Amino acid sequence: MNQTDPSQEPAPEREQKMVALSYVNEAWAEARLDGVDDDCMAMSCLFAAFAELVTTYGEEAAAKYADSLSKRIRNGEFTVEIARQ
Repeated sequence: MNQTDPSQEPAPEREQKMVALSYVNEAWAEARLDGVDDDCMAMSCLFAAFAELVTTYGEEAAAKYADSLSKRIRNGEFTVEIARQ
């Protein structure tokens, strides 16, 4: 009988996203220390992300996702709140 080891099960999606974002933030900080411009890093991350979406889901699905981004940006989904004193 093949029993599943709970430690081998994938983490819930939200947890995986948080871990993935942590990796990206670490890479971004390291690139900044190496003198890579933030704008260049942002564009490179977007390119890598969309290339992966196209590979995984196809061009049409990735394009539909990209179409939804402008509304999400305008709705503040990607705005990082800055504490003001």
